Amino acid sequence: MVKLNRIYTRTGDGGTTGLVDGSRLPKHAPRMQAVGDVDEANSAIGLAIVAIGDAVEAGWLTMIQNDLFDLGADLATPLPEEADEPWALRIVASQVARLEAQIDAMNAELAPLDSFVLPGGGSAAAAVHLARAVVRRAERSATSAAAEVALNPQALAYLNRLSDLLFVLARRLNGNGVRDVKWVPGASR
Repeated sequence: MVKLNRIYTRTGDGGTTGLVDGSRLPKHAPRMQAVGDVDEANSAIGLAIVAIGDAVEAGWLTMIQNDLFDLGADLATPLPEEADEPWALRIVASQVARLEAQIDAMNAELAPLDSFVLPGGGSAAAAVHLARAVVRRAERSATSAAAEVALNPQALAYLNRLSDLLFVLARRLNGNGVRDVKWVPGASR
């Protein structure tokens, strides 16, 4: 378990930050952009949990928030050239599979899509749509970082499935799609 006695260390005052292995890199490095965007996605999910209230979906999202802390640690831990270090916290295939199972179960209950869905409907669904958009940004940052440094492919897959799960969850929160706001192409011309 992590124990933090001091919040500030002054080690980042020069514009660098530490990775899990002790190495340092600029705070603006693509890897750190991805870590920061995952943190922002986690915060957006926290707002969605508040909007959802005391429902089973809030429990799912709390588990996902924990996964996102793991994912941030994964991104902040350089991959070794050969095998992973046993101490390294990595997103694993079963976490991605869990998201896929949740997506499939929720999607089976939804009205089929006949148009793109605009973010909205109800306040909880709108908060989940916002979280989805932030997760998509985190995914773009992570894939950008992966073009420069080796990253765990399961972390990238997790972000991709998470945005899908959030889309389906927003529809579920909109009365299983009944209150979805549909895009009408050219409606305001």
